Amino acid sequence: MKARLPKGYNNGGSQNLQQLARQAQKMQEEMDEATKELDVKEYSAAAGGGAVQAVVTGALEVKSLEIKKDVVDPEDIDMLSDLVIAAVNEAIRQARDEKAATMDKISGGLNVPGLF
Repeated sequence: MKARLPKGYNNGGSQNLQQLARQAQKMQEEMDEATKELDVKEYSAAAGGGAVQAVVTGALEVKSLEIKKDVVDPEDIDMLSDLVIAAVNEAIRQARDEKAATMDKISGGLNVPGLF
């Protein structure tokens, strides 16, 4: 079976490869810039009706954690732990989802290993 190149890529040879390399380099630069912007953005999520609120950065680091006093019950530490975990995980999910959507928009859905 013979491989087919996209229309217009069979005559230019190295010229087309150079153009493709420039496009890939531009895409990588856009992704690097977007990553820098997203890494400092903050994402927040709450659990337990707002009893626990977590804020994480796009770099997936916990920036703050607020716990309302009325949810702190020394007899039920497990519930508090569950609320903290739920809030932090939701904030991390938001950060990951936005980064994935941004990278997908830049790359047009192209997934090249090592590019991003």
